[in-house]
This record gives sequence, C-alpha cells and structure tokens, in this order.
Amino acid sequence: MIVNNRLLRKIFPTITFQVTVLLALWWGMVVVTYAESVPGPLVDTPWLANNLGKVVILDVRENEESFENKAEPPKLPVNPCGVRKAAEEKPFIVSGHIPGAVLVPWKEVIEKRKVDAVELKFMLPTKENFEKLMQKSGVSNDSAIVVTSLGMTPGDVMTATRLYWSLKYFGHDNVTLLNGGTAQWVKDGRETEYGKSKSQKGEFKATAERQEMLATAADVMKVVKSENKEEQLIDVRGQDLYLGLTYPAKFVQAHGQGHIPGAKSFPIYFMTNAASPVASIYSKENILKVAEVNGIDVTKPTIAYCNTGAQASVGWFVWHELLGNKNVRLYDGSMHEWSMDANKPVTAMKVE
Repeated sequence: MIVNNRLLRKIFPTITFQVTVLLALWWGMVVVTYAESVPGPLVDTPWLANNLGKVVILDVRENEESFENKAEPPKLPVNPCGVRKAAEEKPFIVSGHIPGAVLVPWKEVIEKRKVDAVELKFMLPTKENFEKLMQKSGVSNDSAIVVTSLGMTPGDVMTATRLYWSLKYFGHDNVTLLNGGTAQWVKDGRETEYGKSKSQKGEFKATAERQEMLATAADVMKVVKSENKEEQLIDVRGQDLYLGLTYPAKFVQAHGQGHIPGAKSFPIYFMTNAASPVASIYSKENILKVAEVNGIDVTKPTIAYCNTGAQASVGWFVWHELLGNKNVRLYDGSMHEWSMDANKPVTAMKVE
C-alpha cells in the first residue's frame, strides 16, 4: 500500500510524524513524502525533477488541448535555395505536460464580477470559487505547489504568475514558479506525458484575503491626484498601448486609449524573454539594470496594472517576489475597469 505524509497525519492525528512513518513502514506501507516547503519564488527544472511526487504541479493553460494531445510538427514552407538548416528541420514544439501535472484551465483562474454595480471580466474569483478550483486540482493547505504553464510566450508566463498571485492572495505561501515552464522542461530533454490530468480532491481552504496585495480604482485615483507621488503606477503593457497608438477593443473601451496619468512604462518584455522559444523570467540583475536605465525606482511603493490585471501579475511577481519590494499591489480591474468611466483621466503620446 502506498501512502503519503498527508494521509498519515489523518490516520494518526495525535502521534508525531516521525512515529507515524515508522508505524507505516512496519505495516509494510510505502511512504511517499511531500516537500515541506519550496526553496523560493522561482525553481528550475533540475529542482522539479528531483522533487516530482513531492509537490503538486499546477499547469495553467489557455489552450487545454496542448496539455492532453501530442502536437504535430508544422509543415515548413519550401526553401527556394533547396537547402534547409538542421534547426529548420526540427522546429521547437511543446505539447503534453510534466509527469503528474494537473491542468488548471485559464478561464477558471479569472471570472466575471460586479464592482460598484459594473460587471467586469477577467477578475479574481470569489473565495468560494477559488477554493473549489484548488480542491478539484488536488490542492490542500499543506501542499507544496509548483505553478507552470506552456512557457513559450510572455502570455504563458502571465497565466502562471496570475495563479501564483491568487494563491498568495488567498493565504497559500508554499508556492513557487517553474522558470520557463513546460517549454524549459522539454528543452532540457525531460519527458512529458499526454492525456487528461488525474488528481484526488484536495481540501484547500483560503486562510486569508490579503487586501494589501490588491489595489482598487479608488486607490489608483488617489495616486493620480497625489502631489508628492510617494506611490507610483507601473504600466506593464506594450509601449504601443501605453502611448495610445492603439488599444485592445476586446478588453478596453475607446476612452482608455493611452495610459493612466503619471504611470511609468515597464513592459512585460522587460521582465520575460519574448524572443526565445522559452519565455523565462530574466535575472534579477538584468531587471534591475533595465529599471535603472529607465529611471524607475523599484523600491518605491507601487501599483502595477495592464489591460485586465493578468499581465500586471508578472510585474507584481517580479517586483514583489524577486526584487523584494513588499509594497507592491496589483490593480485587478486595470484599464478594463478604468476605461469604462469616461470621467477617469487618460494620457496618450507622452512618456512619463
């Protein structure tokens, strides 16, 4: 019989863990222990490979089929020169998932909610809905969690950091992010699995709702109107959106063409590698250098925003978890909410 340390605690709630393990071994049980804690906000594939079976791996996907099915190599166009390099013959493909990973559909990490009688999309789920999502994903309060994604684009990184932020918001601190996601796992030559994920129901219960991690429209307006600017706004969208050259009509009203007054531009591609097949998060040293050359103080109290609050989670993760600024909040409504009120100020064609 195979048991894990969580089950042993249920069987022997009043006996020390060390004694329960000895009893289990004496009765012929195979004991699988779970990692007691993760080493930090980011882990690499060697660490995860050494801890498979000891952690709960949550794989956030927008394309759920990529988790279950093996992708076919794309048909490459005919090379007019008649010669193709070896690298061109074998395009980098990521499909399937890390052994034991549980699929978390991206559409369930966010939901519609009403704020001040206005229906907003892409918002943080209610505590009850988030608990249900984590429970069906096999998460309990003593789980050590590794969050991953497909890992091929900054958008994939965004889905992982958003789930990470949500877990932290609801009180679960024993969580880490796999840098480079499943793409890094594949690039490192590690095996993947296919098919639907299998998980036993967990017992996760939110232990907190950390309002200090969350900013509202009122909080943002307070920063806009502030004269001393003790707190700053960081816009993590592309600079074409920041400047107002265009706007994503799917998420933002026409009134939101541009950025919130006073906000500084620090795009997601300053923090994640958009040029490589693996969208890993840049080193702390390089991110600090980029902030310095852009005149941005990473130690200052900060509110990060984007179009919907999803990309902003990358900014929150980098600044709060990697750079150690504990005075960083995420504006969940972001430009999606801000642009719905025509009285909210917006600035375009200006770098601040």
